[in-house]
Amino acid sequence: MSTFLFDKTIFGPVHSRRLGSSLGINLLSNSFKQCTFNCIYCECGWTDNENSKKNSFLSCVEITQKLEEKLIELLENNVLIDNITFAGNGEPTIHPQFSEIIDETIRLRNKYYPESKISVLSNATMLFNSSIIEVLKKIDNNIQKLDCGSDELFQRLNKPNIKISLLEIVNQLTHFKNNLTIQTLFLRGEYEGEKIDNTSDEEVELWLHHLKIIKPKLVMLYPIARSTPAAGLMKINSEELNKIAIKVEKIGIATQVYS
Repeated sequence: MSTFLFDKTIFGPVHSRRLGSSLGINLLSNSFKQCTFNCIYCECGWTDNENSKKNSFLSCVEITQKLEEKLIELLENNVLIDNITFAGNGEPTIHPQFSEIIDETIRLRNKYYPESKISVLSNATMLFNSSIIEVLKKIDNNIQKLDCGSDELFQRLNKPNIKISLLEIVNQLTHFKNNLTIQTLFLRGEYEGEKIDNTSDEEVELWLHHLKIIKPKLVMLYPIARSTPAAGLMKINSEELNKIAIKVEKIGIATQVYS
């Protein structure tokens, strides 16, 4: 199915369902997806492992320069920015200078758009690196993915390209306590002849158990919104999402549902 890639390092601002007017930063390639996951639902398509091995990243200096030029341009045109958001074509924290880039982004935000927030959308696979944990504690919206309750479904749905278990991710997410938002995409369907469903009672209960351990300040629940690389996946309706959200709120965690 048709998917898309961001073709610029700095893009937008775009309207985000979750983050309002969002200026995006893509730290990865502009022509293929680089990620530690190969999620079957990813709007950016499949992870290109072969090209990823050859790719050289833009330096912190280059990215900082591009960001400052864009912020000056937007400020001169009185453009509102709610968030400066690290997203793009894969997992932003794999950039070797991720921590330095965040520090520079904080500096530029404070200089040009002090009312704007800094957000990172991540899959939590690089949290074994203590410097990444520490720099994520500095930003406003630390948004980490947790799609499953069981490791079996995690391996089939998120398809990690590195050796990692769901339990390892849950353990790393406990470092943030309340300074953390969890995002979960719910879906069901079939992939490679196997059933995929993270909305089942069993999966949801296991996922809720993880949330109790992680203690995020917020959980974002959302369905498939765009085309997916794998066929046979179904969008979950808002009624089902709201029922799951009620279960999250019963354990004392705030929710936002996007449908």
